[in-house]
Amino acid sequence: MLIMSIKNKFTNLLFGEKPEEPEPARKEPEPVDEVPPELASPSAFSMSLLELSEDHPIFRLHAQRRHEAGYLPAPRICLDEEGVLSPEMVHRELNRLRTVLIAACSARLKAAQGTKKKEEKKKKDDKKKDPKDEKKKHEKKNEKKNGAAQDEGPAVLDAQPFLYLSADKLYAWMLVFPPVGKGAELSREMLYEALVSQEITYGVDTRLIDQLSHNDKRYFNLYLVAKGKPAFDGKNGNIVDNFPRKIQRVLEVDEFDQVDYTSLNLIHNADKGEEICHLIKPTEGEPGRSVQGEEIPAKSGKPVPLPRGKNTEISEDGTQLLASIAGSVEFTGNVFQVKPVLEIAGDVDFSTGSINFLGDINIHGNVLSGFTVQAGGNINIDGVVEAGSSVEAGGDLAVVKGILGDGTTTVQARGSIFSKYVENAVICVRENLQTDCIISSSVYCGGEVLVQSGRGKIMGGWVWAARRICANAVGSQSECKTTVALGGRPCASFEREIVQREVNALEMEMEKLECQPDSPVKTSLLSKTRLKLTAAEMKMRQLEERMQRMAPEEKREGQGNERLECSVAYPGTKIRFGDDAIRLHQIYRRCVATKVHGEILLM
Repeated sequence: MLIMSIKNKFTNLLFGEKPEEPEPARKEPEPVDEVPPELASPSAFSMSLLELSEDHPIFRLHAQRRHEAGYLPAPRICLDEEGVLSPEMVHRELNRLRTVLIAACSARLKAAQGTKKKEEKKKKDDKKKDPKDEKKKHEKKNEKKNGAAQDEGPAVLDAQPFLYLSADKLYAWMLVFPPVGKGAELSREMLYEALVSQEITYGVDTRLIDQLSHNDKRYFNLYLVAKGKPAFDGKNGNIVDNFPRKIQRVLEVDEFDQVDYTSLNLIHNADKGEEICHLIKPTEGEPGRSVQGEEIPAKSGKPVPLPRGKNTEISEDGTQLLASIAGSVEFTGNVFQVKPVLEIAGDVDFSTGSINFLGDINIHGNVLSGFTVQAGGNINIDGVVEAGSSVEAGGDLAVVKGILGDGTTTVQARGSIFSKYVENAVICVRENLQTDCIISSSVYCGGEVLVQSGRGKIMGGWVWAARRICANAVGSQSECKTTVALGGRPCASFEREIVQREVNALEMEMEKLECQPDSPVKTSLLSKTRLKLTAAEMKMRQLEERMQRMAPEEKREGQGNERLECSVAYPGTKIRFGDDAIRLHQIYRRCVATKVHGEILLM
């Protein structure tokens, strides 16, 4: 026992083994058994740790060093201990490092095995000096016969720093191979010579280099020794708008189930010289620098042109889009344009006459009976559209106090219509109609009819929507005749009806003129009426041809999702889907009407 104790102490002093660990049998230890304590937490750098197989050549080099020098920490190959690299970059570089490290370790291992290169070179030199020496040839033959070849001695290799550069040359890592045999230990000069040989001159961590030469963990550990400066691309130019590009046309219902029709803000006015939008110029890119001192170019941001349209101008410094006239700002065709706005302080009456304007119109009063208002843009009416009047908007129409007609009042809009109520009027709207109630009116809507705020009633008349009708109540308890229709092309049918009425009126006028006695006046009137009739008939044919072309397009667009939704549907209400129709004979609550496989279903 005393002899074994002395032997253990001698071994510990010689190889540097830990005193508490007895000397095991000379068996190659498993590398995973000697992981440093800082590796116990995988969250620190587990994503950037390179996993090595047991047959990796680095473990053979590690075992050889341990055999020569004693205790040695296990190899640790970690790219990003500080967590400064992106996960994508770490994953990409780990794959590259794995390949490069195998090649470097294999080359080092081959060199460490030793081949007596100096003796072979000396033999070659002697052979060149005396190639005809028979005595040396005879001795060489005898050596081969007797098998007395000299044993190869171990190679002597100095410590060798191994440098690994990232693909973008922004980072450089160093791993140091220990000396072999009586080779020189790592020194500060070796480290700097390795950096110079790889032309690594920028972002070198000199403090780490100075400490690494005498660090206990200097061998078989990967260290980040240089960081470059990444390039930053410039930001693209941007446009900051002061006016909305898309107007939200959805009315909000308050807690009292009421809608404020004055808050639509369909017309956004701008004074002359007012800023519509301004430009944020692109920024220049900031070039970077690799660890080898090479400049990394950066891209500059792309400029963005100002969306200049009609009646707008660009400021002198080129950063602002200004209104060149006072008017309404709209965004159409990827540009801002300013439309002139006509302001009517009071009613549309004899003081103003009928109005036909290309831009937007603000009417702060009513549209009185017998007058017509036409606009190429939006129309905003603070008052009432009275009986016998006509309103036509090329955009949206908002009537704050409602539409009160007499059966002849016609209101048309190529956009949407928002009105407090609709009574005894003919409505044709290309998009949606939203109102509190519809009473005894004829409505042709290319989108949806929404009657859910306020009273939310559709009572009497005809309401035809292409997609959907939503109301609180349809019909009345007195069973007044109410028809709701869904699907098809309501607006096209309305246009056809208008043209048909014009054709019928002209035909009647032709008949009356033909009954009159012949005269120059009769001949002139007949000629003019006949010309008008020909134009109306041609317009009728064009409409019919267009409707025929639209029919197959409707099927391709997948129509068939039309539906009626209402809380109450009263008896006397007629529901139509194309040519199919049903009449209600009882009250339906929470009613949903759709057409499935050619049959109208009430749910």
